Amino acid sequence: MTYAARNVTVRVASATLLEDVSVMVRPGELVAVAGPNGAGKSTLVGVLAGDRRPTRGTVSLGDRDLAAWSPADLAVRRAVMGTNHEAAFDLDVDEVALLGRLPVHGGDPGARDREIVHGLLDAVDCLPLASRRFSTLSTGERQRVALARALAQVAGHDETSVAEERYLLLDEPTSSLDPAHQHLAMRLLRREADAGRGVLAVLHDIDLAAAYADRVVLMARGRVAAEGSIGEVLRPEILEAVFGIRMLVVPHPTRRHPVIVADPPSDT
Repeated sequence: MTYAARNVTVRVASATLLEDVSVMVRPGELVAVAGPNGAGKSTLVGVLAGDRRPTRGTVSLGDRDLAAWSPADLAVRRAVMGTNHEAAFDLDVDEVALLGRLPVHGGDPGARDREIVHGLLDAVDCLPLASRRFSTLSTGERQRVALARALAQVAGHDETSVAEERYLLLDEPTSSLDPAHQHLAMRLLRREADAGRGVLAVLHDIDLAAAYADRVVLMARGRVAAEGSIGEVLRPEILEAVFGIRMLVVPHPTRRHPVIVADPPSDT
């Protein structure tokens, strides 16, 4: 079963936010979406999530159009992490994370649901904050709790739960994190993909994409500029054409993926 947008166009008044975009996420892979501001990355996540209807094109989960899935069935198959990490009510951290289990427990969380959530709060380095009010957290701490909530939504009830047909759609999950927590978050997403889930993450850090993703989709001006493996896409000439700045792609001494850093022109 795949999660796919095919030939999607999104127009709002006279603005074209996406133009003929096709993106596919398969079980067991981590797809990074990158591009400059205004490239259409968040719009793509919104379309894949079902929050925004395309002007043209289709979005499907498996062999069914996304609109054919009931909200309840869709909620247990895909979790969405947006960029707004405010809570509608002033809940404790563990209560916010436990909201991710709502599609599973139907409003009556059990001991196993709480065990899963506490395990994920520990995984994102937020378990000591569990009894704190969510509103008292820093931006980065809120982002990590939001990640735990998304992971809780697609977590199985037990060790034998089937991971396939579950997807994570994340819009800039590392944007407010320090370097150590950026890599912690990406290792968790890599773990989810290795367990059989399909993961699509919008990333601004190209080096993180190179280190953890299976495939990269580069977007520019509402279109897919390049798509493929790390070696196919993350090349200096492609990156410069998309981002408008020279980037160095340097072999890493110990890992198979390169290090990618911006190389701005000198003023002298």
